[in-house]
Amino acid sequence: MTTENTDTTPTHEQFADELACLRDRIDHLETELDAKDDRIDDLERDRDRLEETTTTLREKLEECERERTRCEKAVDAALNKAGTNKDRIEELQSRELEKGAHLQTETVDEHEIEVSGDHLEKFTKDDGQTYFRLPESADPLDNGTVSLAYGDLLPIQQLARMDDDMLQSTTNALPTRLAATLWKARTDSSIGDNPWETGGKGIKDYIKASDLKHWIRRQEPGTSETYAKKLVSRTIDAMLDLSKHRVAIRKQNERKNGLEYTERRLILPVDAEIPGETSTAADTPETAGVLG
Repeated sequence: MTTENTDTTPTHEQFADELACLRDRIDHLETELDAKDDRIDDLERDRDRLEETTTTLREKLEECERERTRCEKAVDAALNKAGTNKDRIEELQSRELEKGAHLQTETVDEHEIEVSGDHLEKFTKDDGQTYFRLPESADPLDNGTVSLAYGDLLPIQQLARMDDDMLQSTTNALPTRLAATLWKARTDSSIGDNPWETGGKGIKDYIKASDLKHWIRRQEPGTSETYAKKLVSRTIDAMLDLSKHRVAIRKQNERKNGLEYTERRLILPVDAEIPGETSTAADTPETAGVLG
């Protein structure tokens, strides 16, 4: 019986092929490892970025929470102030109704306002608007020469009739309060400090801007000259608006120390329709709304 040669020892070529395969496998694994390292680096950078973003968002959240708390407090304060202002307005309306005011019905909460007799009379004027008044209301000007309701007065006249406390509670705007006091000084000798001068050629009264600045500094001690100049313009603007432009601004050439310059004047024309200060039928003022 013949025995065949069964030697299975790998040949040199087989070793070489296997080695080449192993090297290729190692290269492939190293490439994969490098790719995974790169991926890990990318993920770590993403993680760091997300951590920074999370930190930023947390800080923003905390800031939003603080802002929300501040807003809630501001809203609560505003609601409280609104409630207080409503009470003040109702008190002012009660006082004015007691004085003979005619208030537009849309501005009055008839179920909350307290007046003598607990009764308001509703009526319609020639302007088509509906008003509340106390029965047999008196003339708010108290002069008996003209039949006017409080609502017929110009807003500047309404403000000028208020005492200091009422004026302070009605408006926080200093120019508005100054305008009301300035108007009152023109007709009320009890004010004492009247900067108005008697005019001529169609001008009933006037006041120079420079005199108004000094008057404002007397009214508001401690006011700087620079701020007083700003208040002059703001007070004049308030006067124009609240008088419904019954007053006007005119420029006048002035001369001082041999130098000529132009100065503004706030004037009240002779023919201006001022409720209670006009007497002819043609001068009947239009009905104005009530402040508040």
